[in-house]
Amino acid sequence: MERQPRETLETVQRMVARLVATSPAGEGLRLVGGLRYRLLDASCRASLDIDYHWDGDLERKRDEILGLLQKKLLPEVRRLLGYDGSAQPLVGPDADSPSVKTIALALYRLDVAGSRVEIPVDITRIACLDAPVVRTTGGTVYLTTSDADMAESKVIALVQRVFTQDRDLLDLFLFHGALPTDARDRLKRKLATLAVARGDVEKRLLALRESADVHARGVDRIIREQVDGPAAANLKAAGGGKMVCATVLQVLDKLAGKARR
Repeated sequence: MERQPRETLETVQRMVARLVATSPAGEGLRLVGGLRYRLLDASCRASLDIDYHWDGDLERKRDEILGLLQKKLLPEVRRLLGYDGSAQPLVGPDADSPSVKTIALALYRLDVAGSRVEIPVDITRIACLDAPVVRTTGGTVYLTTSDADMAESKVIALVQRVFTQDRDLLDLFLFHGALPTDARDRLKRKLATLAVARGDVEKRLLALRESADVHARGVDRIIREQVDGPAAANLKAAGGGKMVCATVLQVLDKLAGKARR
């Protein structure tokens, strides 16, 4: 998926984000995840999907956004970019999660080999303590979460998920400066609400430390494939994936490890 045309991928992602932000179906949806960082915070990492936080019924909102993409996005993509495509609910084992409902957006040109672009659009829910905020770019108002809730969501993803996504390591490295001074207490409250036990957090931190070399190689791959050239070169010069993982592990230990006396 990383090999799909990045320019087309990002063009379509921005079209989706703007359409959702300016349509009734998108009212109350908060743009989160890698695209939020890319679009609103000028992140050097290109995201491969689109994530939205929703407080209500995830499946119902997924279906509303699905109708919006089918009715308005696909014709616009064909008119402007010459791509045909489809948007449909994700099916299969990965579609059974109660915490994420996904739209499988696929675009392609039958006359161009390797032109296929696949963009999962996820309607999910992250733990938020702060009120939603608005950010603007290009005259469009985007609803999103606070910087603190965004950065803390990356911490939670790393200590909660069974399978670590190496992109979360890089995103937390890039934006851990947004963590508030009381982040440890805030995360304790969030993890309690999510019913994540203290022992499970310790096991996840231990697993991350023991597999740091594996994740460092994963981060290096993301740096090569998803990070803008100058930033990628600078990250590599400073130690690349090993440096990123070491820094993030220090952040995680400070925020979610055993309390220091």
